[in-house]
Formats: sequence, C-alpha cells, structure tokens
Amino acid sequence: MRCKIVGVPVQDGAGRMGCDMGPSALRAAGLVATLEALGHTVEDCGQVQRGIVQPQSHSNTALKALPEISAWIAAIASKAYEASHEAMPIFLGGDHSISAGTLSGVARRAAEMARPLFVLWLDAHPDFHTLETTASGNLHGVPLAYACGLPGFSGCFPDLPVAIDPLHVCTLGLRSIDPAERRALNETGVTIHDMRAIDEYGIAPLLRGFIERVANANGMLHVSLDVDFLEPSIAPGVGTTVPGGATFREAHLAMEMLCDSGLVTSLDLVELNPFLDERGRTASLMVDLTASLMGRRIMDRPTHSYSGSH
Repeated sequence: MRCKIVGVPVQDGAGRMGCDMGPSALRAAGLVATLEALGHTVEDCGQVQRGIVQPQSHSNTALKALPEISAWIAAIASKAYEASHEAMPIFLGGDHSISAGTLSGVARRAAEMARPLFVLWLDAHPDFHTLETTASGNLHGVPLAYACGLPGFSGCFPDLPVAIDPLHVCTLGLRSIDPAERRALNETGVTIHDMRAIDEYGIAPLLRGFIERVANANGMLHVSLDVDFLEPSIAPGVGTTVPGGATFREAHLAMEMLCDSGLVTSLDLVELNPFLDERGRTASLMVDLTASLMGRRIMDRPTHSYSGSH
C-alpha cells in the first residue's frame, strides 16, 4: 500500500501541554521503518502548518483556543483531502481536535469517489460535545460532533464540505461520557460499544458487526485511535487516562481484524503526550498497533525489552 505520513502537532485542544511532540515521538519510535518493513511505500509529508488565526468569540466563555483550533481545522482538512488521493494517509497527532480536520478532508474525498465514509472511534471518550455543551472548553472533546454535522459550529469552525452520517460511526471502548454527549449520541444513532459491552461480549463480535456493515455498503473506513482507548498501565503517555481500557491483546486483535477486512483507508494516531510517557513505551505501542493494522502478524512480532519486564 502507498502510505502518506502527516504530522499534525496540535496541543491547543487538550487540557495540558505536550501533544505537539506526538508526531516526533511516533517517528522516533520507528513508524516509517516499520511500515516499510511490511512492504508498504511510505512518503513522510512533514508537518501541517496552522493557518492564519482570526479573532473569534462565543457565548460559551469556557471555550479555550477557539480561533487557534479553527485555523488548525482548515489547514488539516486541506492536507487530509490532498493526502488521501490514491494513498492511505496516517495522521500523527496532536490532540484529538485534529480529527475535526482529518474527518472533514477524508469525507470530502469519499464523497468525490461516491462511497460512504464510515468512522471507527477508538477512545475512552466520544468527543461528541458541541461548542455549547462542553463544560471544560477543551476542544479535543468536539471533533466527532463537528464532523457529523451537529449544529452550533457554523461561523466558528470552517463549514463542512460533507457531513458524516452518524449512522456510519461506531464508538468502541467508551468509559467516560458526559450527559450532553450521551443524549446527542442516542439522538443521532451513533453505534456505542462501551467497555461494559466489550466485557460482556468480547471485542471481536462487536467489531465484526461494524466491519460487515462497512463492507456491505462498499464503504471507506477511517480509524481514529486515541491513546486513552488503551488501559493506562500499558499506555501511560496520555493526559486523559481513564482506568479500565482495552488490553494489549484486545487492541492488537482489533487492529488485525481491521487489517483482514481490507477496508481501512485512513488513520489517526492521537493524544500521545511524550512528556507523560515512560521511555517511549506508549509511542512504541502505538507503532506496534499500527503495524498490526497494516499487516504484521503475531508470528512476525518483535520482542521488546522494557525495564523491569521480561
């Protein structure tokens, strides 16, 4: 496969500094060499540059960095659209606000190809707030709602070329949902598989059902992988840790099932904060999960040596 690596060093949407170093950490953990070893052609497109920041105001005074995030979204959407031409873009975040731009860009590409875009959101949080409902004001909590065309973003965020059908969205691994988000998710029909569902049924049947829906619709599939989807004990390098996340085995199984499907056309790797990581442990895990998504099998998996482990 032809892959394009796009660094998106955004930290304005998160509650703490450090996510802007995420792209560098993922590159340092060997992402490009890992993909090339799997036989893919890789082009590193460097970093997205933020556009011009225009003054903005909003009635929700809790909002943080609204003008900056709006400028980022415009730049990211343009780059995502460009990078998705006859290639699979892999976007290196940056906090999860980058997905407002990546989803906008790849949805525009899918519409031009007359194929529906589906989204698999691997995250502890649904990020389904609007600008009105977010209490924290951290705009990494709004990208999925924006990309699905929920009201309240007009005049603040760039106009969407194409909104994603919420019925084409599956959230997997949720375990921290605000009441306003829960209402919006239920009203729009987004598929919700929280950690209880994974505990009850296992990750494979839940994911298999969604993959079948994508295949039956001849859909394109965007995967957005947030570090906090994972159990914090295996992925500490994130500022939004929530206990009880996906295990190492569950995460790799999900990636291998996605690989088998042949449906994934774009990928976000988000919320890696190297400042909070332990000797690159989380960055290396994210690279390994990407390798599983891109074709590495269990028999090919390298052995890592971490301090204090065997």
